Amino acid sequence: MSAVLSIEALTVALPPGADRPHALEDVTLGLNANEILCVVGESGSGKSMTAGAILGLLPEGVHATAGRVILDGRDLLTMTEEQLQKIRGARIGMIFQEPMTALNPLRTIGDQIGEMFRIHTPLGKAEIENQVLGLLRDVHIPDPEAARRAYPHELSGGQRQRAMIAMALALEPRVLIADEPTTALDVTTQAQILKLIRELQQRKGTAVLFITHDFGVVAEIADRVAVMQRGKVVEEGRADEVLNRPRHPYTRALIAAVPPLAPPPPKVVTGEPVLRIEHVSKTYRKGGLLSRNKRVTHAVKDATLSLPHGGTLGIVGESGSGKSTLARCIVRLLDPDSGSILLGGKDLARLSRAEMRAETRNIQMVFQDPFASLNPRRKAGELVAQGPMVHGEGRAKALARAKELFALVGLDPNATERYPHEFSGGQRQRIGLARALALEPKVLVADEPVSALDVSVQAQVLRLLADLRERLGLSMVFITHDLRVAAQICDRIAVMKEGVVVEEGPTAEVFTAPRHPYTQALLASVPGRTWTPPVSPDAAAEPSRPSAEPALAP
Repeated sequence: MSAVLSIEALTVALPPGADRPHALEDVTLGLNANEILCVVGESGSGKSMTAGAILGLLPEGVHATAGRVILDGRDLLTMTEEQLQKIRGARIGMIFQEPMTALNPLRTIGDQIGEMFRIHTPLGKAEIENQVLGLLRDVHIPDPEAARRAYPHELSGGQRQRAMIAMALALEPRVLIADEPTTALDVTTQAQILKLIRELQQRKGTAVLFITHDFGVVAEIADRVAVMQRGKVVEEGRADEVLNRPRHPYTRALIAAVPPLAPPPPKVVTGEPVLRIEHVSKTYRKGGLLSRNKRVTHAVKDATLSLPHGGTLGIVGESGSGKSTLARCIVRLLDPDSGSILLGGKDLARLSRAEMRAETRNIQMVFQDPFASLNPRRKAGELVAQGPMVHGEGRAKALARAKELFALVGLDPNATERYPHEFSGGQRQRIGLARALALEPKVLVADEPVSALDVSVQAQVLRLLADLRERLGLSMVFITHDLRVAAQICDRIAVMKEGVVVEEGPTAEVFTAPRHPYTQALLASVPGRTWTPPVSPDAAAEPSRPSAEPALAP
């Protein structure tokens, strides 16, 4: 079968001073008509750089130094910017990871999709409007006429992604590049988008280059798979071969790091509840006294849960289900409207700010984005020592304790002198953990602590959390939308939908015999749910990182 798009020995150089000379090195790939080729690998592996090289959209200072990218017999690398503009959209469509940043917030969805026809075709206004409506129907957007007139912020995340797909397919390009198109979406919306891409690809015979780091997505959608590591293709083959019989050690280590959906044997947790959440509610109100657009959102409604001593309670659900709002109420970053949050006999919901500050010794939070929650102007050791110092501990003792905590979470104790930007994402999450543990809390509330991490770093952090729970007797509330992660780390699961806890119970029971239709729908939507990662002899090996992690402490 002749390839629609051929990448031949492509090498892309990085600017002087980068951690390595090449973003891509001798990359050779072929993309055939009517197939989906998934390109997988961790951050820094070269996946998105490959897409940028194809479209001539490389960052400033980065350029191709060798190789060819052949489409319809022409080398895209030799084309001028004007020639490439005629290729983009017409011959090669692109779906970006975050549609909110890729779409113009000042123009309607219909206007932006219609621009594809205005630039590349002689169609008139009425014909373009009909084409836009037809595309919005093709991608199954509810009420296409309303969506055509809407601005990006007026659509949900899934609807914006559908609009991006409609724009990418407007001119029926021969090649579609999808760069992490489902990473930011809820599991049910993700399932819909994957089904839509597969359906459109089969109907139109499009060749799809699908970039992802999620092996569940690969198992769901791929015909072939190419695995990239530090700018090189280390393995390529049919999806079933790569997923079930990986040859390269890097591929085997990546797949071994994927959490299985089946929960492990349940851990016996018999302790008394260390934390009790009783009838907690939180409502948001928008619009002033004279506003005509008043809106009331019941973010959390009458939530009642308990966390046993030494246990992990997982709270799962889609965006807007109330998970993070409940977490913030527990640690009093938000004040609940009603209900009780009982920790060690004290109702946190009734404490004054000063009283709650003293109680933070017993309950701490780990945030989703460690970079946003770490002060970039302060050294990492100072950030970890800050809590104990606020509570009266001397600076020298607190900084010495910070070094001990760095070792505890698997970081080099001497790294306390570095600033947050000098660490990788996984390392920053470890710093966030060290900071939360500095006050020796009874309860740790972790809000999506691994959702932004590569699969191997995610596996490291999950193992670390499990180890700390055993060693320190921690009790955890673990917020996540990733059901694979929840299955492996949580003893009990609470499922939230529209602010309400619709189901709660032991993890194995919830996963094997879900009672509520919403829980059943969530589990049915997990990509690659029927695929079980194979256990390889070197499953414990860690993929080498683009930025090497310091050696784990002994």
